[in-house]
Amino acid sequence: MFDRDWEWSELTAFAADAGPEATLGVVSGRRRQGKSFLLDGLARAGGGFYFCAYEATEAESLRRFGEELATYTGSVAPLRFDRWEAAVDALLALGRERPLPVVIDEFPYLARHSPSLPSVLQVAYGPRRPERLESRTRLLLCGSSLAFMGGLLSGTSPLRGRASLELVVHPLDFRKAAEFWGIGDPRLAVLVHAVVGGTPAYRREFVRDDTPSGIEDFDAWICRTVLSPRSPLYREARYLLADESDLRDRAVYHSVLSAIAQGHCTSGRIASFLARPTGDITHPLTVLQDCGLVQRRTDAFRKNRSTYQVAEPLINFDHAIVRPKIAMLDRGMAEVAWRSSRPGFFPAVVGPHFEQLCRNWVAHFAAPETFGGLPIDVSYGTVADPANRVSYEVDVVVHGAVGQDNGVLLGLGECKWGQIMGVGHLERLRGIRDLLAGRGTDVSQARLVCFGAAGFTPELRAAGERGEAVLVDLDRLYGGE
Repeated sequence: MFDRDWEWSELTAFAADAGPEATLGVVSGRRRQGKSFLLDGLARAGGGFYFCAYEATEAESLRRFGEELATYTGSVAPLRFDRWEAAVDALLALGRERPLPVVIDEFPYLARHSPSLPSVLQVAYGPRRPERLESRTRLLLCGSSLAFMGGLLSGTSPLRGRASLELVVHPLDFRKAAEFWGIGDPRLAVLVHAVVGGTPAYRREFVRDDTPSGIEDFDAWICRTVLSPRSPLYREARYLLADESDLRDRAVYHSVLSAIAQGHCTSGRIASFLARPTGDITHPLTVLQDCGLVQRRTDAFRKNRSTYQVAEPLINFDHAIVRPKIAMLDRGMAEVAWRSSRPGFFPAVVGPHFEQLCRNWVAHFAAPETFGGLPIDVSYGTVADPANRVSYEVDVVVHGAVGQDNGVLLGLGECKWGQIMGVGHLERLRGIRDLLAGRGTDVSQARLVCFGAAGFTPELRAAGERGEAVLVDLDRLYGGE
């Protein structure tokens, strides 16, 4: 197990809870994050019962459930259940003697063919139901469909208010991902993360520990893994979309993702890309957000303006790089396809991804003294200059707390991946700060930040030493505060 100490502590605390009645928990997260590994380990460590569902009719699922429960309990005769009410009561009976972890993995598969199952659990976990009060079963429901699992405890769902644990297993952050892949070069770490993100299984099961040996091996690694039809990574992005049962017309969702991956990031531009009215894409965008495949970002200075970005790096790479060359790649022409796609890889994939890593660094790793306060909201922003009839994009906008004041503007940042940053970039940030001051924004605490993957000119470094700018290079991004 790598970097799942917090998740493991939460699960073990739930499983060992000494409370007198049965409890319910929900565990979710995208596929390949290690949820099943954690829960299977929990069941084994606590002597509990682990059941993993798969696509099957209700009758077959109940039959399998009974067979596996009989094996677990050592029953001589097979157990037979003709309805889930009896099966759930059998799980509650397991915990009569002591707190016992019980796991139902891939719960959405069961609920898809037994829609009443959440209601069955609602009744089973009724506050005064004797079967619950006499049991200390610690039941955990797990699933990879974020839209389904996210709605399991919300709104008018039958299980709302029934769960005492809701745990989301996230991908590894960019620093932990580099450590997990064994990559010490931060430039190479960014490139790999821009393709596969922080999903642990992509290193182990999917590429069998094939990691790029260095920056010079990155192109070859791309060709032999994510661009190779023989590699599981090649089709994984399409399978991630297929995991979401709520997506009906998948062609529309793929087109929305393609639009965003190609830089059409506002609802209007996405609609134009699809040649549809803007209202027609509202639902697909909402569903993709619920699934965790798309993130909506609100402009820090224009709250009525939002942009969208693909949340899963592998899906973004697939739509930006793989799909346009799919005919060549299917014929095994990875090297040829990559040579023609590589120039667009950096502006379309790496540049926006680097910006997001910089925002993540501010939100999760930067020390409070870096910005003179605690960062609370980290986003992007657009600042208009009416006099010159232009608008300026700000890659990183930091609002935070200074003393008793919340929402103070703490920082304005610019990110450059392939360009050495100089005093011209700092002057641009100063101009934006002056525009904000002219509009009445309090900029007294705002620090100017240059995120430069390619480094900084001596003049800009001197400005940094004088305290005129905060300079963040790749070494600081991956190792400093």
